[in-house]
Amino acid sequence: MARATFTIDSHGGPREVTVTYERTGSGEPLLLLHGIGHHWQAWQPVLPILAAERDVVALDLPGFGASPALPEGLAYDLSTVVPVLDAFCRHIGIERPHVAGNSLGGLLALDLGREKRVRSVTALSPAGFWTEAERRYAFGTLLAMRQGARALPVPAIERLSRSAAGRTALTSTIYARPGRRSPEAVVAETLALREAPGFRETLRAGRTVQFRDDVPEIPVTVAWGTRDRLLLRRQGVRAKQVLPGARLVRLPGCGHVPMNDAPALVARVILDTSR
Repeated sequence: MARATFTIDSHGGPREVTVTYERTGSGEPLLLLHGIGHHWQAWQPVLPILAAERDVVALDLPGFGASPALPEGLAYDLSTVVPVLDAFCRHIGIERPHVAGNSLGGLLALDLGREKRVRSVTALSPAGFWTEAERRYAFGTLLAMRQGARALPVPAIERLSRSAAGRTALTSTIYARPGRRSPEAVVAETLALREAPGFRETLRAGRTVQFRDDVPEIPVTVAWGTRDRLLLRRQGVRAKQVLPGARLVRLPGCGHVPMNDAPALVARVILDTSR
């Protein structure tokens, strides 16, 4: 795991941002963006497949995982985080990577595409295509997950993670097949959720988000799990209406974070889009 520190421009002048990331494989560059409250390890089930054909960079978004919070005064909105991601790529020597993102990461990936900063976009259950009622439901669920994670002592999290039933209790909101997650992965992502300093500010920034712009001229795939319990799959139909040139893919039996539920299928969708 590596760490990059770089400077971005802001209304208050140049600011330093630090990001933690994992880089592996060879080929054309592929940037992987996780969802709110998660960390780069969400992509571990698909990394070996993707790394066989791509130079893969999976990062912890600012304020999540091992990446520190954004400097004081910087918002966790699209107009800040997308330039941060672009500056990070340039800092590590990547120009216009392919990008795949899940949930919040899918929204960021689409905005990177809209800004013409990437070669292709794969968005897995991306945020931003909800109705107001659906957004409130999703945010309420996320807040309840975080509250639950913060209420449990670490020994209790570790004890629950040792059984399939316990892993289901901790992660069934985002995985259709939570029993497939290792105990170590469930402990780590539960702690990542409860400790993320960027969580509340990201939710606050997302209250008014609606993705309304097409992303023409580059390949775009929007993929949705049929068992997504957080962002319901009908939002994929709305995404297709906003992005008429995009390929809409159904992920049978997958939940909100499909990389764990069907690694081979998700990797194939990403690789096909980034040809």
